[in-house]
Amino acid sequence: MIATLRAGFAYQRLARLIAEDGLDIDASALPRRASGRIQRDAADALFAAVRTELEDDADDWRRWYRLARAYDYAGDRRRAREAMKTALQLEGRARPGAR
Repeated sequence: MIATLRAGFAYQRLARLIAEDGLDIDASALPRRASGRIQRDAADALFAAVRTELEDDADDWRRWYRLARAYDYAGDRRRAREAMKTALQLEGRARPGAR
């Protein structure tokens, strides 16, 4: 449980940094199903665009964070968590004073 809380706080910190940089994904205009979930075609198109960004700069934690969000919007929670873990690791290395 403690690990889950720590991860949640770390994810919130990354979300704040992404928002400060103006890099959060705005999914508000994407078409939705009656359930409120983003339509599959729209989520797939978003994912493809974000994946291309990552391929251009795979060492940037911000790209991995955006990929995690795109996975989440596409409904792939397992891959979203994996991408978010990668974002956390890369951000930790990029932080001043990191080893």
